[in-house]
Amino acid sequence: MELSTRDRALLTALEGGLPLVARPYAALGERLGLSEGEVIAALRRLTESGVVKRFGVVVRHHELGYRANAMVVWDVPDDRIAEAGARLSALPFVTLCYRRPRRLPDWPYSLFCMIHGRERAAVEALADEATAKAELSGLPRATLFSQRRFKQRGARYGARDAEGRGRWTISTAA
Repeated sequence: MELSTRDRALLTALEGGLPLVARPYAALGERLGLSEGEVIAALRRLTESGVVKRFGVVVRHHELGYRANAMVVWDVPDDRIAEAGARLSALPFVTLCYRRPRRLPDWPYSLFCMIHGRERAAVEALADEATAKAELSGLPRATLFSQRRFKQRGARYGARDAEGRGRWTISTAA
């Protein structure tokens, strides 16, 4: 997809996240000299073309008191992963759910989900509940509690120069 100067400016502005206001697309548009409708239309086009893969919220769980954060992993037969993943994703306490390839012989797990909690015992109880509701009882499972935090941030769409400014290196040729 050919990116216009306006598309690039919008993508660069998105790197810092949406403003926490009632109408974030209007605020973003104001910074860029665009209307709210133009921002929404451009983002829809960029998403439909695959330039923007998804929108999501980066929640800093630790600051909210959620210090018992665990990745729960199961070794699910391939023909059951889609159904089990859908069941896990529907649970209100599962914040992330995805499939990954096994790395045998050391890592047999294929289905992952993240559960955040204030206390370890509560997260372990939720992992048990998730296992039951996704019909994964009896399958190998591990619950991996976070030991340290990593910096969370949104997507970066262009390379950076020495001063940290966006420098586009995406090829737009067909």
